[in-house]
Amino acid sequence: MDINELLLKVKAGEISVDEAEKYLKYKPYDDIDFAKLDTHRKLRQGFAEVVFCEGKSDGRLTEIYKKIYEENGEVLGTRASRRQYEAVSSVIPDIIYDEESRILMIEKEDKKHIGKVTVCTAGTADIPVASEAALTASFLGANVEKIYDVGVSGIHRLLDRTEDMQDSNCVIAVAGMEGALASVVGGLVSCPVIAVPTSIGYGANMGGVAALLAMINSCANGIATVNIDNGYGAGYMAAIINRQSCK
Repeated sequence: MDINELLLKVKAGEISVDEAEKYLKYKPYDDIDFAKLDTHRKLRQGFAEVVFCEGKSDGRLTEIYKKIYEENGEVLGTRASRRQYEAVSSVIPDIIYDEESRILMIEKEDKKHIGKVTVCTAGTADIPVASEAALTASFLGANVEKIYDVGVSGIHRLLDRTEDMQDSNCVIAVAGMEGALASVVGGLVSCPVIAVPTSIGYGANMGGVAALLAMINSCANGIATVNIDNGYGAGYMAAIINRQSCK
């Protein structure tokens, strides 16, 4: 049943407005043979479907971007390559590719940004993951402030920026090595902290596992931890927290 048919049934009294609303929230998707695009995710969850680009062929990715862009007027994709950017830009010339975060996106020019999310890193090697988080949160409507290279080996750098973090609705703390940054930030702010372990570090870091374990075992309150190098997941969650805080 398409939207026109649904509206005609409502008009004719064959289904109720509540039933129609339920259908719109949970039923429709765009079946393009190899993918079923969740075109009504924004209606259900507040944010449209985001594309995970890695592993997708150029042709399929281009078709997905084209369809989502036609539906929403903007698209966010993560873990994209430059080759994929060149393919998608053939159908969406204004698409933007950020090499550092590997985000491939086009967004509405008149988008309103609200609240504040702060993204901080322990070191400069953590910035690619932090950039993924920051661009995601910004795309999803948050004002984002970035505070980079404030790890605990020079903790005075972080303490100098504590006031900037304290008026945030959410802080994202991105760190590799032993992942101590999240615990320190958690002890300084009153808002939720999302900890992002990165795979940056020497052998005993075990590709980010050491930082992950440190973060999920933190004794500081108000910290939630996402997976290793998952800047996107942190940015998305921060955007939700920010949106709820601004209601």
